Amino acid sequence: MEDAKPSRTALGVARVRALHQFSQQAALFRDPYASAILGDAAPTAQDLRQEDERSRRMRLFVAARARLAEDWLAAAVRRGVRQVVVLGAGLDTFSLRNPYPDLAVFEVDHPATQAWKRKCLAAAGLAEPPATTFVPVNFERQNLAAELALAGLKATEPSFFIWLGVVPYLTQEAIFGTLSWIAGMPGSEVVFDYSEPAENRDATGRAALSFHAARVAAVGEPWISFFVPRELAKSLRNLGFDEIEDLESSDIAARFSRAPKTETRNSGGHILRARRGC
Repeated sequence: MEDAKPSRTALGVARVRALHQFSQQAALFRDPYASAILGDAAPTAQDLRQEDERSRRMRLFVAARARLAEDWLAAAVRRGVRQVVVLGAGLDTFSLRNPYPDLAVFEVDHPATQAWKRKCLAAAGLAEPPATTFVPVNFERQNLAAELALAGLKATEPSFFIWLGVVPYLTQEAIFGTLSWIAGMPGSEVVFDYSEPAENRDATGRAALSFHAARVAAVGEPWISFFVPRELAKSLRNLGFDEIEDLESSDIAARFSRAPKTETRNSGGHILRARRGC
């Protein structure tokens, strides 16, 4: 993305989350602020009626990854975690919905995107949550640990990191640099999504990758990093993570439908949780 402009893909994801609120599957992920923060750019129920199957699948994946991340955060809070860092926050609204009075929220994003979000909040008449600290960071150029420390994150205490819709856009050097830092904080946990390379996917997955990759590349924000699950798990364990849960799209569908997993296809989308024990 260009330094002076907010992320186009962040806007696209926000519209998908807002559109989901009109769907029959809205209970999967409720977000009362999803449309408000978008203002005039918010979708309508009419837009949902124009949704095709490929868009529906992407919408459900976006909603499910948000639901899973917040479910896993709830478990971390029950264990005593009191810091959450939302990396690449975009127009995420967790800070507005935060149900935990003593949970400190740190929102990290590219400076241009974060400034845009704060303008969106003001335009919608939404107050910036007092428990939230905004931390502008360019992942490829600035030191994340240093910027968060300056913002007040306590590196000696465990934190929960939500990193959704970001990893595919970063270099592997930036990705593993961030993961290595998180793994160095005992008791900390990270949730992120990633994609498998085309050669690992079934025909449907390859077609979906080709379609969505072309769209993000067209707005100047291409996907550049892909991972093979077994290789990624090995790398995470080498960094120090000792608890890893990796869900492929069909695993996610089975979890929320409460039906046994019967699908053996590989569409290529994953959401992963990794935790470093105390």
